[in-house]
Formats: sequence, structure tokens, C-alpha cells
Amino acid sequence: MSFVKESVSQKPIVDTVFTIVKKAKEDKAKSGEDVVVDATIGSLYDEEGKLVALDSVFSSLKNLDNRVLAAYAASFTGNEDFKDRVYQWVLDGNSHLHHEIIATPGGTGAVAMTIQECLEAGQTVILPEIAWGSYNLMAQMNNLQIATYALFEEDHFNIESFKHTCQMVMAQQNKLVVVINDPCHNPTGYSLNKEEWNEVIAFLNECSQTHSVVLLNDIAYIDYAYGQKQAKEYFSVFDQISDNIVVIVAFSLSKSMTSYGLRCGAAIIMGQREEAVQELKIVFEKDARATWSNINNGAMATFVDVMDHHLKAYDQERLHYVALLKERSDIFVKEAKEVGLKHYPYKEGFFVTLSMDNETRDKYHEALMENHIYTVKVNLGIRVAVCSLSVDKIKGLAKKMKEILDTVES
Repeated sequence: MSFVKESVSQKPIVDTVFTIVKKAKEDKAKSGEDVVVDATIGSLYDEEGKLVALDSVFSSLKNLDNRVLAAYAASFTGNEDFKDRVYQWVLDGNSHLHHEIIATPGGTGAVAMTIQECLEAGQTVILPEIAWGSYNLMAQMNNLQIATYALFEEDHFNIESFKHTCQMVMAQQNKLVVVINDPCHNPTGYSLNKEEWNEVIAFLNECSQTHSVVLLNDIAYIDYAYGQKQAKEYFSVFDQISDNIVVIVAFSLSKSMTSYGLRCGAAIIMGQREEAVQELKIVFEKDARATWSNINNGAMATFVDVMDHHLKAYDQERLHYVALLKERSDIFVKEAKEVGLKHYPYKEGFFVTLSMDNETRDKYHEALMENHIYTVKVNLGIRVAVCSLSVDKIKGLAKKMKEILDTVES
């Protein structure tokens, strides 16, 4: 006799990230901070090994009236000023589609809502084969099938695999729901260029002649893209979508504002037809009401206050860490190339991922830990979180990792 629905998997969740984080902490306590390289943490850390919490953001939060922090939001879809500032900040004038915005608990809420509400149980969602593991878990919890596309052909986006996977799914169902995590892909650090985005949209327009298409663009790391404003210019390509496509952009304050625990973000729904946007809005707002009811009012008020009154300070502070992230990744990528440590094409972002088959990955991961180097296993690779490693920790790391890999492969 079961107490949960029969269709849901009862296999216990194993969060590989937090398990390895715990091991790294235990090794630090035993062997010392200087000995251990902890490349597991997917949050931004400073050069002293402390979590970055932007002063411009948290000073704003702390200066809010207690009643603002205590209050419910104005609506379960989010505060109107928050939704307005999200649209202005994220799209930066690069898109002119009909749109609606639903406040969500982090970018995760926007992703989960899309996967949950756009497909029927038993249908298939299309994901990258190397991806944030929670996409897969969300699909499982909603009784969905998964089809994956290869991310890369040599050093560029694998448009042919993307097309093949979409066509395969189109033969089975009347709708496409496609996830593209870009820019600053987690975990490879790849970003599509505008030409690659043009190819994606042109192909999805073809698909939309016979199928409804939902494109979920997860932009969790966009505000740490090295091109900054230029990194948002690809949104203009979305203006070319057909009437039978909607785009949902999943925005996260967790990364943009270093406010991981405040759990605030947004689903930005965009389309050529107002009716299509409203259809999704109605279902999404009901999902919001039924699932979390209300989003953190203080987090939304903080975002508005920063955008309206502290934008210069916020940009200066954030851009300091963007530059630091670039310095760290430049060192790792350069040294990896010098020693022949293979990784997926990296352009920007929190992570670099070494490329290998899963059998090698498992042996290598253990060997790294034996040498006090802690990383995260992903499909077909090892994720190195350059976001949380100091410059000193990164220098020489690629060489050391290559030496360990050579012993595994010999």
C-alpha cells in the first residue's frame, strides 16, 4: 500500500553537489584550507574564500521598513513595480514582443512552472545532454519523458543534433517544449552567438508550422556574462518568432543580486500574439497561487530600490566580480590548454567542465578527491567551479588535474 501517487518515482534523491561539498568541508577540517581545493561551490566567492553578498543589495534590504519585509506581496503574480523593473533590466530594450511577468521563487520557480504546465504527463521535454540536474528531476516529478540534444559539434553549438532531437519528438507529440540555458551555460560556460540564435529561431519557426513551440530560455547567469549589455542583444532575435511560438525567459535574482537564499526571480512570457501570452499567464498565475501563493516582498522591494536608487553602485560592485571571474577563468583555460586538459568550449560564466566519458569521469572524480581536489560530476564531464576559487587556488590547478587524469587513463 502506497501513500503517494503511483506514477511518481520513490527513489531517494541523491544531491551529488551537497554530498561532495560536505566531503570537502570535512577534508578542510582535517587537512587544512591550504591543502584542499574546493571547486564544488556554485556560488560566487571572493579572494578570501567568503561568499559574495553585494553591499549595494543588502544595504538596500536592511534599510527597508520592517513592515515592507513582513508584508505579503501586492499580488501572487508579484508587485507591479518589480515586474516592470525586471522587464526593463533583463530585456534592456532588445525585444518588443507582447509580454507578461510572473514573480517566482528564484529562476527555479520559472523553470519548474514551465515544465509542469506546458506538457501533459507522458509527453517529452527537450533538454541539453549536459545540463543542470534539476531539469531532469522536474521532468521526473511531472511524469515527463526526456529527450536530449548534444550541445557541441567541435567548438560550436550542435544545431544538427538540436534539430534531430526536435524532429524526433515532433513525430511523437503535437508540441515542443525546449530548454536552452544561455548565456553562461551551466555547467560548460558556453554562450551561443547571435548567428547561432538566429539558426535556432529559424528552425523553431519551421517547427511551429505544424506544432506549438515553447522555448524556455534559462538566463540564470546572464548578469555575469563578460559582454554585459552585448550579452543581452540576442533577445532581439526573439522578435522573429512566429505566431505559434512563445518564449519564457527564466530570470534569477539569486545570481544577479547574490541573494541566493531570498528565493526571488521571474518568468517573462513573450509572444507575437497577445492571446498566446495571456493563455500562459492565466495558467501560470493559477500555478503560482496554488504552489507558493506569494513571493518574498522584501526581495522584490530590494530589487526595485537598487534599480531606482543604487544602480551605479550595484553595477560598479557587480562588475568588479565579473572582472574577477574573467581573470580566474582566463587563468584556468589558458593553463588547461598548455597542459592538454580537455574541456568543453568555454566563453564565460561560473563553471568550466572537463570533457570525458562517464566511466573515466567516475574514476577521475575519486582520484581527484584522493588528492584533495573536490569537483562535481555532470553527464560526460567534471565541473570546476571557478566562481568560488581564488586566483591563487586556480594557478597551477589545471596542471595538477591533468597529471591526476593521466594516472587514471594509463
